[in-house]
Amino acid sequence: MKRRVFLAASLPAFLAACGADNIWASDEAVRAARFVSDEPPSITLYTVIGIPRGEGGHSSLLINGSQRIIYDPAGTWNHPRIPERHDVLYGITDNFRRFYVDYHARSTYWVAEDTVPVSREVADLAIRRAEAQGAANKSFCAIETASILRGLPGFEGAPSAFSPLKLRNWFMTLPGVRSRRFQDGDPANNHNVLIRQKNGVMTGYPRT
Repeated sequence: MKRRVFLAASLPAFLAACGADNIWASDEAVRAARFVSDEPPSITLYTVIGIPRGEGGHSSLLINGSQRIIYDPAGTWNHPRIPERHDVLYGITDNFRRFYVDYHARSTYWVAEDTVPVSREVADLAIRRAEAQGAANKSFCAIETASILRGLPGFEGAPSAFSPLKLRNWFMTLPGVRSRRFQDGDPANNHNVLIRQKNGVMTGYPRT
């Protein structure tokens, strides 16, 4: 079973090696959670990067199309109100998007958020590809993320490698990319993050 975010002792392990799962939420849960954003269609690459050595810890995608989802291959973030099918997380409102970023940003890791505008058709194709991908194996987050991207117009050159940094370096060459950096002083066990998420609301991102 996939580790729950409220079990604090399990949290640090996610950056040592991405996990894996076979969760499959019901149709009813996925339909009820569906969230449509007012933001333009886009694909966002999240890269979790170590401090101070700069090693890559994790890769994932936020896809904003006919709905907004996160493709989190072999990831460990989850929430009782977010249904998941394999590595696709549904119902990503602004609040849960902040939860996701804040969960990964801490004193030992920062989060790069790199966003490329796309057409609605490309965004929805990315969602379908993520839904069809299946659960990723441990440590395959960058490979599986790149696999999703390579099937999209304009993203065919995504490198197949285990390195999240290599994938990010390529993504940064795409036209129109916009980048933000998130970092906070939360300890590595993320106890403060768990408290905020359990309370259900977070008012802002980690520090940029």
